[in-house]
Amino acid sequence: MSAVEASAILFGLFFLFLFLRVPIAFALALACLPSLFFEPKLSPMVMFNETMTAFSSFLLLAIPFFLLAANLMNAGGITDRLMLLSRALVGHLPGSLAQVNVVLSVFFGGISGSATADAASQGKIFIEAQVKEGYDRSFSIAITAVSAILAVIIPPSIIMVVWGGVLSVSVGALFIGGVLPGLLLALAMMATVHVYAVMRHYPKYPRATLPEIVRASFIAVPALMTPVIIIGGKVWGWFTPTESAAIAVVYALLLSLLFYRELGWRALRECFSDTAKLSAVTLFCVGTASAFGWLLAFYQVPQALLHTAISWHMSWWQAGFFIAGVFLVVGCFLDAIPAIVIVGTVLAPVAAAAHMHPLHFALIGIISLAFGLVTPPYGLCLMISCAIGKMRLIDTMKDVTIMLIPCLLVLIAIIMFPSVFLAPMAWADPQLFK
Repeated sequence: MSAVEASAILFGLFFLFLFLRVPIAFALALACLPSLFFEPKLSPMVMFNETMTAFSSFLLLAIPFFLLAANLMNAGGITDRLMLLSRALVGHLPGSLAQVNVVLSVFFGGISGSATADAASQGKIFIEAQVKEGYDRSFSIAITAVSAILAVIIPPSIIMVVWGGVLSVSVGALFIGGVLPGLLLALAMMATVHVYAVMRHYPKYPRATLPEIVRASFIAVPALMTPVIIIGGKVWGWFTPTESAAIAVVYALLLSLLFYRELGWRALRECFSDTAKLSAVTLFCVGTASAFGWLLAFYQVPQALLHTAISWHMSWWQAGFFIAGVFLVVGCFLDAIPAIVIVGTVLAPVAAAAHMHPLHFALIGIISLAFGLVTPPYGLCLMISCAIGKMRLIDTMKDVTIMLIPCLLVLIAIIMFPSVFLAPMAWADPQLFK
C-alpha cells in the first residue's frame, strides 16, 4: 500500500471505531489489524512486539507511581490541608470558592501529575458546594474542568514523562519549564473567575487574618514539600523522574499514615486498586498507540507529511502556530498519550526544520494537548466534571469557551516569546542549550 492508502485505512478505521464509542486503546489496536493481516511483509505478532516494547520503558514506571501518589493524597487528608491553605490565601477574592478551586489545582498538580484525578477529586469537593453558595452550575463545572488541566502542565506531569520517553527530551527540563506556563494559566483562570464573580455577584469569604494564614501554611507545609522534593531532586541530580515518582509515593504514604494519620488499611487497599486500574488503561493506550505509530512509520506516512510541511518553508513562529493548531485539533479527538506517540513523532522533524528548540516544541505540544482535555468530543476532564455535576456537556460549552480564551493567549505568548519560557530550563541545565 502507498502512504495515502495506508493512512486512509488506519485513520478511517480509527475514527469509525471512535464514532461507534469503542474505547480509544481498542480503537487503535483494531485499526491496525487489517494491515497486519493483509500486508505480506507483516503479521499480527507486530502488534504484540511493538506493544511490549512500549511497556518495557523504565521511564513509564513513573505513571503508576504518580497516580498512586495522587490517590494517597486524596485518601490521606493531604488535599484537605491544601484546600484550607488555598482558602486562606485567596478566599477573600470575588468568587472565593472558584478561586480556591483554581489554587488547589495548582497545589494538586504539583503532586499528582494527573488531570483526570484532579477533575474527579475536585469535582466531588467543589461543584455542589459552589452551586449551594449561588454559583451557576455550568460555571462550577467549567472552572473545575478547566483548572484540572493545570495538573498536566505544572510538574510533575504524566504527559511530560511520556513526551520525554517518546521523543527523547529531558523530563527534568520539562518539569522545570512547566512551572511558569502553569502559573500564568492559573492567573488567567483566576482573572476570568474575578470577572465572572463581579458580573454575576458571586459571594466571597472574609479576608483571612495573618495568624490564620500562618496556621494553614504550617499545616500544609509537609504536603507542599512533595513538589519541592520532586523538582529539586531533578535539578540537583539526586534521582531520575521515575525515582522521583517512587519517592513521591513513599512521602505521600508517610504523611498519610504517620503525620496526618487519616489513611486506614481499607482506604489504602482502594488506593492500590484504583491505581492499578488507571495505570492499566493508560499504559495499554501507550502500547496500542506505539503499534499504530509503527505502522505509520512502516508505510512512510510521516515522511510524506513531513515533505509537504517542510516545502512550506515555515519560520519558527509559523511552525509554532502550525504545531499548536494540529495538537489543538488532535486533542479534540485523541487522548494526549497516543497523540504524543502518533502525532508528536510526526511533527518533531517539522519543528527541527524550522529551527525550533525541542523543549520549545515540547511546551507548545503539551499545553495544546492539555486543552484537549476540556474540548469535545473527547474532553475527558469535562466529561468527568459534567458527570459529577449532572449536566449535559453541551450546556457547559459557553462557559468553557470563555475560560479557554485567556488560556489561549498564554499559549500564543509561549509561541512568540520562547526565550522567556526556556530561560528557567537553560538556568537549570545549560548543557541542553549548547
